[in-house]
Amino acid sequence: MAQYTWRHASNSNPDNPIPTDHPFNNVNNNEPLLVDTTTIAPTGYFYHRDDNDDNDSALGDDKASSTTSLNESIFNYQYENGRRYHAFRAGAYPLPNDEMEQDRMDMQHHIYLLLFGGELYRAPIGRNGQSDIGKALDIGCGTGLWAIDFADSHPETQVIATDLSYIQPTWVPPNLRFEIDDAESEWHFHEENIKFDYIHIRSMAGSIADWPRLLQRAYDHLSPGGWIELTEFETWASTDDNSLPLNSAYHQYQVLLCEAAASFGKEMNIAPHIHQLILNAGFVHVHKEVQKCPLSPWPKDRRLKELAMYMNLQMMESIEPYGLALFSRVLKWDTPRIYALLDGVRMDLRNLNYHMYSRVHCVYGQKPYN
Repeated sequence: MAQYTWRHASNSNPDNPIPTDHPFNNVNNNEPLLVDTTTIAPTGYFYHRDDNDDNDSALGDDKASSTTSLNESIFNYQYENGRRYHAFRAGAYPLPNDEMEQDRMDMQHHIYLLLFGGELYRAPIGRNGQSDIGKALDIGCGTGLWAIDFADSHPETQVIATDLSYIQPTWVPPNLRFEIDDAESEWHFHEENIKFDYIHIRSMAGSIADWPRLLQRAYDHLSPGGWIELTEFETWASTDDNSLPLNSAYHQYQVLLCEAAASFGKEMNIAPHIHQLILNAGFVHVHKEVQKCPLSPWPKDRRLKELAMYMNLQMMESIEPYGLALFSRVLKWDTPRIYALLDGVRMDLRNLNYHMYSRVHCVYGQKPYN
């Protein structure tokens, strides 16, 4: 396992609370969302259907320098279909790790904050100023934004964040340590006699082959009374009014994506199952929160419309990295065929007559004290 040289990492804002009647506060929101019929363009699209999807990012690119102790092989990136992929355990993870994908990850972090009212977690830890989290683990940390925010807000906690790719910044809190590691390989923490009080897993759909084994390892590496929290979007667009045609490009895309991921050995739409998986692993006091997140700005609610604008941008950037590797490697599609389907998917994401949304599932549970 390659490791960085850095040393080891309430989140709500009581001064700016979200109104109690707002949909974000309905943690199990299954009510139909209201459609805004006043701002839809005559064509049904909320911006021009031929607009390109290149988006500049204002996010920095502060990557680590040569002072790190990483093995050079980690930087021997794999390139495929014009995208860059991780070198460590190459092929194990279907998404790229280039700058475009990092920007998408950062946007997704912002969307999670919007969904949960600025909170980094939902599990009952570190509340009321209590320092009950000695060590925390973030599995699949991506660009590291969540781990950095968590470490900043919990300076008394030692935080370890792991990922297959070395794409995290160098300027981090002193209580945060990034490590290059594969969550599906044997965990090394027992060698250091490390037990965690909190383990965080987010946006790992399509990346894990054996979820029961992963959760068993998490259980074994938690201290008695420690908490685990999983947060995942459904990789499936739903509607309350059946407005998405079965012959649409988007529906074809999501069906093929789930089939390809299953053939790859890693289930894509894992979100609806994480509640039962956590129960099966032996955790107690398991709590589930489910929220709807629109995929385009068709809702009437102003805050949901704002959320949907971010979500639509994130979706525009995610369909390509999710589809390229799986469709080319598993389905054996050539690049022109893939991009032809993606063009149709982007048009569907712009169409405000398709009242699509995804559900985000947040589930947390506690390891028994005995």
